[in-house]
Amino acid sequence: MAENNNNFPHILTASSTLLGLCFVVLTSLRLNNFRDGSIIDEFTAVAIIMFLTSSILSYLSMRSKNEPSAVYERIADFVFLSGLVFLFVTTMLITFNIIK
Repeated sequence: MAENNNNFPHILTASSTLLGLCFVVLTSLRLNNFRDGSIIDEFTAVAIIMFLTSSILSYLSMRSKNEPSAVYERIADFVFLSGLVFLFVTTMLITFNIIK
């Protein structure tokens, strides 16, 4: 198995930034009273949960002083990648007017 590359600082900063972006999108949808944004709201909420989970696990990996930090980092990496894929698919659906 490859040695730990300590990716948790990168995961933490990127996931927290994308978490903030998702909050901005969700807030703007709410403020503009988009009635058709119901599915978009739900997709954005799932992305928020994924990026928040990734941020928490990355932080726990950074704070851990023993071996489970590698487990936290691996899970945070997987959840972060899943959030990215989910956000990409949501963006493509909105862009191509599949979700209205």
